[in-house]
Amino acid sequence: MSTSDIQIQDLFQRFMQTWNDGDAVAFGACFTEDSDYVSYDGTRAVGRAEHQDNHDRLFRGVLTGSALVGEIEAIRYIAPGVAIVYGTASVLMPWRSELPKRRLSRQTVVVVNTDDGWRITAIHNGRVRPVTIPAPDSMPSKMSRATTRAARLLGLGRRNTASAGAGA
Repeated sequence: MSTSDIQIQDLFQRFMQTWNDGDAVAFGACFTEDSDYVSYDGTRAVGRAEHQDNHDRLFRGVLTGSALVGEIEAIRYIAPGVAIVYGTASVLMPWRSELPKRRLSRQTVVVVNTDDGWRITAIHNGRVRPVTIPAPDSMPSKMSRATTRAARLLGLGRRNTASAGAGA
């Protein structure tokens, strides 16, 4: 394990610990000034100050006493001083003793090595809700193709001549 791996793991642990402590200032310090945070519901916050303010209200409000638990799945270095961290985490509410499966989220975190150490510059947090991709010969796929053909015959929907005949 490299020094950078250890430092990035420390950042991820600090990120979770600041949440568990309800410390919005320390939480914000995990981010770069110009960072982006996309929450599990798709909302986007920009900048350390906004992340800190949002989480201060959450820690003092609906997430009081909650814990963030999770782990790093992988670290992928994409340039010197830049890495993508894949992790899973979930918020454990204080009245629960174990995590509900529907609360599990996967994070894609871009971290950069700054003068102050590794910091989060972008995070995208999405709920883990796996779906099965229907086979091309399945009923959902057949229905989708039939609906597409019907829409085209009626002059409805998006026009795409390049794929008009594909799979129809």
